[in-house]
Amino acid sequence: MRQLIRAWFTPAPDSLAAHSARKGKSPWIDAVHLLWSIWVFITPVFDRFTLRWVLLTAISYPIFLTLYALCCVTSRRVSYRYSLLLVLMAYLLMPWYPSGLTYFMYGCVMLCTRRMSLRAYMGVLAALNSVVLVEAWLLHYPWQAVIWMPLCSFIVGIAVNAERMSEEKDVELRLSHDEVRRLAATAERERIGRDLHDLLGHTLSLITLKLELSRKLFDRDSEAARRELEEAERVARHALAEVRAAVTGIRATDLAAELAAAKLLLESSDVMLEYGELPDSLPVQIERCLALVLREAVTNIARHARANRASVALKIVGDTLQLRVEDNGRGGIGEHGNGLCGMRERVHALGGVLEVESPSGQGTRLRINVPLRVRSRLFELPDATAPTAGEWPARERQAT
Repeated sequence: MRQLIRAWFTPAPDSLAAHSARKGKSPWIDAVHLLWSIWVFITPVFDRFTLRWVLLTAISYPIFLTLYALCCVTSRRVSYRYSLLLVLMAYLLMPWYPSGLTYFMYGCVMLCTRRMSLRAYMGVLAALNSVVLVEAWLLHYPWQAVIWMPLCSFIVGIAVNAERMSEEKDVELRLSHDEVRRLAATAERERIGRDLHDLLGHTLSLITLKLELSRKLFDRDSEAARRELEEAERVARHALAEVRAAVTGIRATDLAAELAAAKLLLESSDVMLEYGELPDSLPVQIERCLALVLREAVTNIARHARANRASVALKIVGDTLQLRVEDNGRGGIGEHGNGLCGMRERVHALGGVLEVESPSGQGTRLRINVPLRVRSRLFELPDATAPTAGEWPARERQAT
């Protein structure tokens, strides 16, 4: 019996409870609406408590709770049946039990679990309320109850239906964003695949031919075989350098992409981001470093600033590139807090200066000035991971 009950009340995949669970909410969250059922017990206050009311409440209220639970856990294709049962129970109880109007209200509201247009939902509500109005008139119910019931059912029904439609639009929007990201990732993988094929296809074929030729010349002309091996080694080194350059390009982040990502991040935190046009033809190393600085600054705004407005301005004045990041948050950031040390080190590597103005309660302003023509150590240092022409064979011999 216990297993049967558990199976009966297990949420269906498309049920209201399962939908709440997928959104990270407790499946019991919809039970909070049962607080409105207190009107079942308040209604007799306006008339009188009788033994008949107690008996009908003891019988009908558990049935009401069961039907409400089934509306929440059953598939939306069939949950409307339990909503209509709530309405029918109210119709049957109205001659002897005015508290049954509360069951009618729940039945009308829970009809929204079935997928239907707003017009169809309003039509169903109008039909159900017409029946209850006629019955209330025949039973000589007070005019307040006659007016109050359809008014509340329409207001609550429209509000719940509007909330459901908004949630469906949010789901569609999230699916659209996921599809865009998936297509972008697929396109990027295809681009990387084409680039690597164009980059390595001819080179590896050439290396293979030279190695085959050196193998054939090994016994007849060892000097020619050695030259072919040296040529193959030179081609392999050139291919390795091209692969490293391609990987560096893939890992790079430009300012336009970082600004687009920053806008999405801040808007998800209810912060409006304003920014203007970007300068053309920025040096690659400067653009990459400033993109990382911008990412850190925007992350700080989203996490710590408690702002509702932010702005990013980037312009060239003479031989200096100026980046301004401002927000109207709480301010009060210390000189060494919230990632400022890392940003300062990146700017210093470019030969630039980062200034912070963050009075408490008046927002934060970052001012970054970077020279465009001064070569810093960042540009002069060779790639530490790239072997020089003379050390590759030694490393290879050590590895073997």
